[in-house]
Amino acid sequence: MENEEIFLDDPEELAELEAEITAEAAEQDEAAALRAEVADLKDRLLRALADSENVRKRAERDRRDAELYGATRLARDLLSVHDNFNRALEHVSEQVRAAAPGLVEGIELTQRELLNALARNKIEKISPQAGDRFDPKLHHAMFEAPVPGTRAGDIIQTMSEGFTIGDRLLRPAQVGVSSGGPAVPQA
Repeated sequence: MENEEIFLDDPEELAELEAEITAEAAEQDEAAALRAEVADLKDRLLRALADSENVRKRAERDRRDAELYGATRLARDLLSVHDNFNRALEHVSEQVRAAAPGLVEGIELTQRELLNALARNKIEKISPQAGDRFDPKLHHAMFEAPVPGTRAGDIIQTMSEGFTIGDRLLRPAQVGVSSGGPAVPQA
């Protein structure tokens, strides 16, 4: 059949040729369908892997946050204990110190231990000093007053210390802020 010509009007040969073409087309369609299915499955696998990695990272971040910030409510409750120790120590006179040195030392040691326990849990004290700049991210202005020799926005008094836990504010420091010195009359 090598040298024989195929006549297109021969129905048997025409049917064989159409069958071959149809089989080749079917194989090509099946191969294309399989390639498309492989590409789809690969895409779904990559997405599933990315989702599982995102879930793992989010769970790790949530675990770290729970470890660091889980004690927030307890820490806020303990801050009033710290404040009460401060108030007690502020009102200790020299006479009381002389009469009951053990009591005063006990209060000081207990307050120090409380601060050490807070520090071990990444709870740090904010202690603004007079002359520091007011920072609304760390301080809460309780009042504003004109004070000679100060710039507007300088802290002039600290009523209570603030605290941070990790990189978050637990309680702002309560401060008084200068509105600047009084105006100097001009001659």
